[in-house]
Amino acid sequence: MRSLKRVLLVVAVLLLVLAILAFVLENQQSVSLLFLGLAGPQLPVSVVVVVALLTGMLIGPLIGWLVSRTVRARRRHSV
Repeated sequence: MRSLKRVLLVVAVLLLVLAILAFVLENQQSVSLLFLGLAGPQLPVSVVVVVALLTGMLIGPLIGWLVSRTVRARRRHSV
């Protein structure tokens, strides 16, 4: 049973890697982002999307942690 789970995990990881590879290879057009009047460097679309994804994956849990910390602090002071 353990070996079946490992095989399924390996297959799932390989499929994920293949999907990411296909995304990167299909999105090689260069773009330059303009934000608040500042122009960024010319980068492939896939790089921009992956950086945005990773930034969101870091900011989301950080905001959740800060909110839960604030809620806990309010509970302690109200009791």
